[in-house]
Amino acid sequence: MAQASGFAADHRVRLLQGTGELFPALIEAMDAALSDIQFETYIFDFTDSGASVAQALMRAAARGVRTRLVVDGVGTGPLPRVWAERLHAAGVQCCVYSPLGPLGLLLPRCWRRLHRKLCVVDGRLLFCGGINVLDDFHDPKHGRLEAPRLDFAVRASGSLVALASDAMEQLWWRLQAVRGARQRRLPEALQALQALRTASVTSAARRAAHGDAGQFMRAALVLRDNLRHRSQIERAYRRAIGAARREIIIANAYFMPGGKLRRALVLAALRGVRVRLLLQGRYEHFMQYHAARPVYGALLAAGVEIYEYAPSFLHAKVAVIDAQGRRPWATVGSSNLDPLSLLLAREANVVVQDAAFACDLRQRLLRAIQQAGRRMDPARYAGRPLRQRLLERIAYALMRLALWVTGQRY
Repeated sequence: MAQASGFAADHRVRLLQGTGELFPALIEAMDAALSDIQFETYIFDFTDSGASVAQALMRAAARGVRTRLVVDGVGTGPLPRVWAERLHAAGVQCCVYSPLGPLGLLLPRCWRRLHRKLCVVDGRLLFCGGINVLDDFHDPKHGRLEAPRLDFAVRASGSLVALASDAMEQLWWRLQAVRGARQRRLPEALQALQALRTASVTSAARRAAHGDAGQFMRAALVLRDNLRHRSQIERAYRRAIGAARREIIIANAYFMPGGKLRRALVLAALRGVRVRLLLQGRYEHFMQYHAARPVYGALLAAGVEIYEYAPSFLHAKVAVIDAQGRRPWATVGSSNLDPLSLLLAREANVVVQDAAFACDLRQRLLRAIQQAGRRMDPARYAGRPLRQRLLERIAYALMRLALWVTGQRY
């Protein structure tokens, strides 16, 4: 499977912030779809504006568009019965990635999740980012939010679209083969395996038929899986950080970078690059919230500026490097800089080398930092209470133990 397109200059990429910008663009594309829609998401929640995305999928399927939806077995779980029936009646083909069995998440193999958020419409248009089908003002655990969740996605056309379509097509048929085998339906499993073998050929033909012409933006698609391409996204980050000359701004929801990535950030700061991190400032999950804090010390000591986003939940997974330099670099995607994303989950990021795009993302991040970011003071960090340090060490140790159980090194 092709996992990274390499940079090509035939793309148009538009930055979208939050569901307020993503959902209308997504629904407009679905309502104009002529042949097929491929959709993958970690969370599909039907509350408030999430229902409008489901309705757009149903409208497309009802008029004969081949519509496939894959949701994660942990992030979404079984679809609510009433919505599952509506989707099926409209003709939407649905599949759950790695549904949990009786033991739930006690089995380490169940920790490998589908975390990417991708939608391809007619093989021509790609939506990719960190935004789930989840209303910005709604949280399944915390209820109504006072301020919208901070997150980003992109709408892209160009040669990377076919690569995303190829990856989604192959995953779909893999899941069909697994489902057929589990349900002891051998003909169905064999048919899915045959479709899997021909999926890349179909995608190549579609790429030739629908490739956009002209030189617009340089962009690439970077995916990670648990087979041959385990560290593609982390490597892309490390290369860009290593080449930075002026400025690095990273916004990341769950931040626990491994040693190599931490060293890259420290070295960048020590050579005079201004490094700013916008991280989660509100408690959401015990492990992710507390396990991130122990890595702050070395970064703060090197001069890295750390800001915690407080008005709502930070869910962004974006970065911009040297936006105003000769080689601007920006990425928007689903991958956090933590071991769950970088070692265990299927993720997808779009990387863009374009000054206008990078400056747009930079301005939005600076606005978030200025309006809502609380800067972490090194002295306050060093003097945090003993109870807080204990919780951090427990969470960090549990995270390391979980990695050891899965056989991963980080």
